Amino acid sequence: MNYSNQRPGLKARAAHISLAAASAAALLTSGVAIVTAMPAQAAITRDVVEALKLRLPRTPIDALDCTTFAPWCEVVSGETLFYIDEAARYLFVGRLYDMEERRDVTAARLLELNPDLLAAGAARHAGEDTGGRHDVAETRDRQVATHVDLKALPKEGAILWGNPKGPKLVVFSDFQCGYCKRLTGELEKAGVLVEERPISIFGASSRRRSEAVLCAADPIGALHAAYTGKHLEPRAACKKAAALDANEAFAQANGFAGTPVIVRARDGAVLHGYRDAKTLRAFANAKTGSKQ
Repeated sequence: MNYSNQRPGLKARAAHISLAAASAAALLTSGVAIVTAMPAQAAITRDVVEALKLRLPRTPIDALDCTTFAPWCEVVSGETLFYIDEAARYLFVGRLYDMEERRDVTAARLLELNPDLLAAGAARHAGEDTGGRHDVAETRDRQVATHVDLKALPKEGAILWGNPKGPKLVVFSDFQCGYCKRLTGELEKAGVLVEERPISIFGASSRRRSEAVLCAADPIGALHAAYTGKHLEPRAACKKAAALDANEAFAQANGFAGTPVIVRARDGAVLHGYRDAKTLRAFANAKTGSKQ
């Protein structure tokens, strides 16, 4: 039977698939893992790869995805991420934030690529061997908790600031996270008591900054200084620094792949991502068991 007569367009679709496969094969032989679908996208990806080789000859390109965040392409180089437009003219180094899901996409992606970032920040900072790595699929598929039990967390791993008479919110943050910095101002406006617990989403540099804040003579002042990017003088290791391990283990166990994460202290209800003062106030004062 002549399938071309019975199913118009089959040859055309086959040709498209063949061309896409050929383009993908050409890119794979160059040592770059790609995510692409149809020929037009494969052509864009191929052009971006060539442009990156020309303009960033010393930067190894391990993977390229021009589909998920089009018209931006996600570029993986070692343990880092950056983004480039499809014309390969503008390069963006920073955070992509999903406004609909209120989620730090870059932080979640970094955790997929480097699943030991969160749990082993302290060990890598100390130069220790972290042992076996967590499976990427396991990290990605772990269910994110909507309610958590805060009782086991040590008080030494937190900085308490804000309105002492206000309802308490526990905030898991990273001092290098832009949305965490913005959240600080909204928490002040909301008039809540904040128990801030640093975690090392960005690895060893975040860990060092967290230790400097916790061990400072004035932790609250150091916290706000850290968010402004001010250099904090490293201090001799203090007992409080070890409590950061508990923060990070807790965050990983509950699927916190990005920051900030806000927890209502009295019932453990979880709110992910940046929120304005009005939303924070409503969440803090909501009835037990309700979510915003």
